[in-house]
Amino acid sequence: MTPARARAAARTIGEARGWTRTATGYVDRSLVILLSSHVDGDKVRYSEVFTVIRSRGMSVERTVEVLDHLGILDDDRIPAFESWLERKLADLAPGIQADVEHWLRTMHNGGPRSRPRSPDTVWVYLRAVRPMLATWSDRYDHLREVTRDDILATTDSLKGHERNHALSVLRSLFRHCKKNGTIFRDPAARIRVGEHPRKVILPLQPSEIEESVRAATTPLARLVLALAAIHAARTAPIREMQLDDVDLGNRRLAIAGRTRPLDDLTHQVILRWLEYRQARWPGTANLHLVINQQTAMEIGPVSKVHITDAFRGQAATLERLRVHRQLDEALTLGPDPLHLAMVFGLDPKTAIRYAENARQLLTTTAEEQDPSGSDEPKGRNDP
Repeated sequence: MTPARARAAARTIGEARGWTRTATGYVDRSLVILLSSHVDGDKVRYSEVFTVIRSRGMSVERTVEVLDHLGILDDDRIPAFESWLERKLADLAPGIQADVEHWLRTMHNGGPRSRPRSPDTVWVYLRAVRPMLATWSDRYDHLREVTRDDILATTDSLKGHERNHALSVLRSLFRHCKKNGTIFRDPAARIRVGEHPRKVILPLQPSEIEESVRAATTPLARLVLALAAIHAARTAPIREMQLDDVDLGNRRLAIAGRTRPLDDLTHQVILRWLEYRQARWPGTANLHLVINQQTAMEIGPVSKVHITDAFRGQAATLERLRVHRQLDEALTLGPDPLHLAMVFGLDPKTAIRYAENARQLLTTTAEEQDPSGSDEPKGRNDP
């Protein structure tokens, strides 16, 4: 691969991505440096790109994108999951380590009858039981030596949700080991986890909502505020929204695949954002509704931090505003789970939970207004 061919390919990609002249110049210089002694058949290692390019203060990401497009990139980076797993399991007994590693990898990558879980879920699961695994590693070589009494002894010091969660994770681990034949019997099988009572979700206070409204000082912040507070949109669907999801003419808005009416306030906020977007990045090829300086020269979504940053430290975060919107719907129009599921696309269990929460709040309010519990109106002279 000659530098000339690579530079031509970079210009084509840059035009398609809407790269600025400065970004295109950086990539052009990077390719000249990296491919000056390149021989056909050789590949350029990511570690080499990072060392050479970053030391000169130039962007690595777009250079890597071009090399990958040309098929000459050797991505020799160690995945973050691998390094995390090695670090967290290092002090466990070898036999226990092998079983736990296989369980976590199956959870992360998926299996014949299980879907892949997010790295965050794997992290939470291991965090819940790692102290127990470390304790057992001091006495045992394999999980098949762990007994029911061992599990009860290590969970007795835990209370409430923490204990229930730890037991649930242990049941998942031992069930996996039993299925794969690395233990003879499941010591956690007959231990009841039990349900913990759900906390009642309380509506936000008007002052808390007003604080978040005042914090939304940019077109982007006002956009995500409207999507969360009016349309109960989660952060991930907001990041994934495309320009085609907004139909200003027909006043329709698609969020997470569900089409909703576009109210006047959200219509105005989206118009302001689109005007800002066009003025700021007129040449971008990124079709996501929300972009920033970095993603304007790429095709992927912005980070979660970019969406939520304006509301950090607020009582009314985007997540709490989303929950408040759904709860307010149940309180205003009645705790009907079918209505909530239809309006917000909730699964049945979540819709029922919101309806029960609203019903409990409405009952409490009614009791506070009439402590006697009587439905009969009082006369003028009644105490």
